[in-house]
Amino acid sequence: MINRFVIVMMLVMLSSMASAGTPQNKIAWHELSADERQVLQPFEGKWNGLPPGQQMRLRKGAKRWKHLAPSQRKRLKQRFERWQALNPAQRRQLRNRFKRFKQLDPGEQQIVKERYRWFNHLPEERRRQLRGQWENMTPAERQRFKQKRRRMEKMTPDQRRALRQHRNTR
Repeated sequence: MINRFVIVMMLVMLSSMASAGTPQNKIAWHELSADERQVLQPFEGKWNGLPPGQQMRLRKGAKRWKHLAPSQRKRLKQRFERWQALNPAQRRQLRNRFKRFKQLDPGEQQIVKERYRWFNHLPEERRRQLRGQWENMTPAERQRFKQKRRRMEKMTPDQRRALRQHRNTR
């Protein structure tokens, strides 16, 4: 039961990531393929009452789910369980961050993704240490850090290396 619930919620998340497109006519439950009915089974009782756009998104999510590798399904289930554990304020904060991310230009999005990968490849203890340092900064200190980071990004790798060497010799 919980496994099916997790699958359904993952479908909802996947469907929300799918492009909305233009809503088509409603699709009756009996018109769905056997595979779609199996994955979407928790929606059976209310399927015919769902708006066409939501039906379409759920169908797309079901199709994606069906083609995911078991490891991808497992990862999505874990992400959904973490999402479920968040309180409403934390969810709102993540939604707002996602919205701001989507408003960035592709180059800025790429930088954010690279930083995220870099951070997640750090040892757990180092990540904890960096989070603690960030959380202990005042808003003014955080602002100065961000400004410094932006200046560093404009430098070439050789300029950054020289600056680090200069700081280490002081």
